[in-house]
Amino acid sequence: MKRLTSAQLISSVGDGAYYVSSALYFTLIVGLSPAQVGLGLTVGWAVGSAAGVALGQLADRRGPKGTAVLLALGTAASVTAFLFVDSVFAFVIAACVYACFQCGLGAARQALLAGLIDPAGRTTFRARLQAMSNAGIAIGAALGGIALAIGTREAFLTVFVVDALAFAAAALVLRKVPSVAPVPMRAGEPSVAVLRDRPYALLALLNMIMLLYMPLFSLVLPLWISTRTAAPSWLVSAMLVLNTASVVVFQVRVARGVTGLRGASRYVRHAGLLLFVSCLIFSFSAMGDSAWAAALVLLAGAALQVVGEMAQAAGSWEIGFGLAPDGKQGQYQGLFGAGTAIARMLGPVLLTGLILVGGTVGWIVLGGLFLLAGTLTAPAVRWAERTRPEAALEVSPPVPA
Repeated sequence: MKRLTSAQLISSVGDGAYYVSSALYFTLIVGLSPAQVGLGLTVGWAVGSAAGVALGQLADRRGPKGTAVLLALGTAASVTAFLFVDSVFAFVIAACVYACFQCGLGAARQALLAGLIDPAGRTTFRARLQAMSNAGIAIGAALGGIALAIGTREAFLTVFVVDALAFAAAALVLRKVPSVAPVPMRAGEPSVAVLRDRPYALLALLNMIMLLYMPLFSLVLPLWISTRTAAPSWLVSAMLVLNTASVVVFQVRVARGVTGLRGASRYVRHAGLLLFVSCLIFSFSAMGDSAWAAALVLLAGAALQVVGEMAQAAGSWEIGFGLAPDGKQGQYQGLFGAGTAIARMLGPVLLTGLILVGGTVGWIVLGGLFLLAGTLTAPAVRWAERTRPEAALEVSPPVPA
């Protein structure tokens, strides 16, 4: 499955370049205000999270390989459309199209993985993809950083071209992946069955809450460090490097400990506790005037946070795959993966208000959300198992009380 890994790496390079430079391009070059950019991205990811389920169902019915190829090409085209954005309206439309293709592509690739990899090996292989994704994003971020340093319109446009070419190249690689047979809809079957699966929907919601850690390193901690602590500003880069390198090196090893729904529930519960403690540690960084003391506290919190992040990822992949019925992986992964889009959409607004306004209390509330979501995951998994004994029980024994 080297081609799946290669496609993930290539597209992640484009993602990394886009993430680093896009916001400044739209504000400094296009002339949109930060609020307008935020609005466009919020609307885009909201539409994309809903479209991901429908496009995931398309992958089930038409075959995940062909769907993934088309959606990768669509992502390349949507990135190219950003080159012609010159107004708020055009940006919102382009952001919606981009988010739809991205969310749909994620669901189709997950369905393709589920169809090609034996159930016992899906989580470990997904961990390899995550490690490649982080490595690709790091490479892309370096390319985007060059554009930021140059600062010209041409430099930013080059980043978008690189992003589009990366997704086009990923589509070509995906064409060489073995096909997975489509599954026709049965008579009387609901068109989007996942929307009627309440236990799975609850697990998707809990997973979305856990994914609120995503905006921490990109937005919340940089603002926290600069406004509330005595730590040097360069520490943001050091923490990001620590996070990225840890995932690249250790994510596969962490995932090997997940062997079924029992282990997955335990990992998510532990992740909730680790993320809770990391939030407490981050809150301590505002105490005192020593730059080095604040830096050490922040690094300790970041180290604990990335361990929780890796544990949560490994557990959630096993749960997301293990509880999805055969022939419906696309739509189920579309719903489960919507947590990423929603975290990107709501996370920055929620967390900046919660942490930067609430301070220590805000950190405790956020940590409590992580702890609660992690704790509730095991009961939700048991509920889901009871509704699909023929599907989930072959993956793992029942989750203990």
